[in-house]
Order: sequence, then structure tokens, then C-alpha cells
Amino acid sequence: MTDEIAAQYQGGSGRRSGGRSRGQSLALLAFCEVAALALWFSASAVVPSLIVEYDLSPARASMMTSAVQIGFVAGTLASALFSLADRLDLRRFFMFSTLVAALANGLLLTVAPTSDVVIVLRFITGICMAGIYPVGMKMAVSWAREDMGLLIGLLVGALTLGSAAPHLFNAFGGVDWHFTILTASALALAAAVLINFVQLGPKIAAAPPFTPGAILQAFRRPALRWANLGYLGHMWELYAMWAWLVVFLDASFRLVMAAEAAAWWSRLTTFTAMGVGGAIGCLLGGLIADRYGRTLLTMGAMTASGLCALLIGFCLVPRRCCWGFWRPFGGSRWSLTRRNFQPLSRNWPRLNLSEPC
Repeated sequence: MTDEIAAQYQGGSGRRSGGRSRGQSLALLAFCEVAALALWFSASAVVPSLIVEYDLSPARASMMTSAVQIGFVAGTLASALFSLADRLDLRRFFMFSTLVAALANGLLLTVAPTSDVVIVLRFITGICMAGIYPVGMKMAVSWAREDMGLLIGLLVGALTLGSAAPHLFNAFGGVDWHFTILTASALALAAAVLINFVQLGPKIAAAPPFTPGAILQAFRRPALRWANLGYLGHMWELYAMWAWLVVFLDASFRLVMAAEAAAWWSRLTTFTAMGVGGAIGCLLGGLIADRYGRTLLTMGAMTASGLCALLIGFCLVPRRCCWGFWRPFGGSRWSLTRRNFQPLSRNWPRLNLSEPC
């Protein structure tokens, strides 16, 4: 696959023969990521509605979100173990993963939200996310020049916007939670088709075969070990915010306004903080990181994010929106920081292994 791509790529013009330009390919890839990743939190976005309509227990509501994360961990480990991103055409891998995830998400409409089948379907969706987000990252960096930070920011920005999209669907879809699930699945199906039109860049390269020792090496190298542990802490805070923000805001807004208005404002505020604020933060973080360095930027962003978390209860919406900005602002730098702390020959397998953090 690598030789074929290199042969098709001509010089440094940024355009492949018979293909799309670098900018067009990256823009289409970003759209596909946004559309496909709407599946990640599609069920979490409707949890407040399900709690009211079906008296969903806190434990089951938690499992609807946790099952996706557990599935993602299983999927990334399996992808690294079998080197799927190197054995398969990246676009076909992305397409197949998106199709299965869209099907699993759509099947939520056929079962009761209180059924155990929902947990299984969310787990399957999580597994498939391993063939979407990390694979999209590899496709994006194949176009990297001196702007690796910006490309990482673009993809993580697409992740945040796509993950937040179900809250926007939910806000304008009325009281029927089925609309959110259906819209997310439809967008994912569109992404599965359009990803086939994305061209790969000249810097695509197969990583060496997976070896179990790579896991230990990732923790033997002090710089990489600390980066991975930092990434673990970042993910813990990030997904706690993303998963429970809408529930937290809905309960808070109901104290000061009518239930219907509280539901609408909590959904819209969640999308604004998580999606819009996060996407802007990722892009700005990428631009700044390429120019001024990544490690210090990540440290500063994580400090600001932590302060927002501490102060959130004293000034609800403004600091929540700032938190949504700073979380991915520094978070998108973690992937690049970890990449810098390991040999290039081992970048992809270890990055894939560290995604379960």
C-alpha cells in the first residue's frame, strides 16, 4: 500500500495525480470524523430524556456511557495486536468500522432503553470507534509537513465537534430522543461513503509488527511514561465532563427555570462548551504548539482546565464554556507530546496502545 501511494504522489505540490489536493482531502476527512464520531455520545446525549421517560437508574445510565469506553479500549488493543491499520486499507477500515457502529447505534431504536441489549450495542459501538478516531489520525498525519500540531488539532477538533453533535440534535429534535439516535446513525452512514474519496498523503508508512515488549518500553522510558500517565489523567477528566455535562446542567437549570426550558438550554450549552469551545481550542492549540512548543502548552492548558473544574460551581455557564475550551486545547497536545517522546519507528503501535488511557 505504501509503495502505491508514493508512486501516485507527485513532488511536493500537495496534489496527487488524479486525486484531490491536500486541503480538500483534509477537509473531507475532518467532515467524516465529525459525522462518524457523533455515534460516540449519541446515547449519552439522551440520558436525561430516558431518565424522565423510562425511570432509567443511575447505574444503567452510567453503563450506557462506560460500555462505549470499555469497547474502545478493547478495540484499540485488538487493532494494535493485529496491526489492523497496517494490514487494511485505512479508508476501508474506517468505512467498515463506521458501518457497524451506525448499525449498532440504529438498533437502539428497536429495543427498550432498560434492556441489557443496549449495553451490548454501546460496547460494539465503542469497539468500532477504534477504527475511526485513531485511523483518521493516521490518515491526517500522512499529509504532515511542518504543521503536525495543526493536523492533530484538526482531527481532535473534529472529534470534539462530532462527539458534541448529538446534543445539538437533541436540542432541536424536540422531546423525542429517537431523532437524535436516528440522525447520528444517518450522518455516520454518510461518513462511511465519503471516506472512500479521501486521498492519503505521501508520508503514510507501515509500522513494524506489534511486539508485547513495546508496552513495557512505553513505561521504561521516563518521558513517555509520564506523558502516558498525564494522558490518563486528561482522559479521566475529559470523558467525565463529556459524559455527564448535560445531566449536570439539566439538573442545575431545573432549579431556576421550567423543565422544558432547562432541557433545551442544557443541551445547547453542552454543545457550545463541548463542541464549539473544544474545536476552537484544538485548532488554536495546534497553531500555537507548532510555533512555540507542545509540552509547556499542554501543562498550561491542563492547569487552566483544572482551575475551571474547581471554580465551576461558583459561576456555572461561563466557566463551563471555558472548561470546554481548555480541555481539548491541551488534550490535543497530549497525542503529539507522546509522539515526540518515542522513536518514529514505533509511533503508531504505541500511540494506538496508549489510546485506551
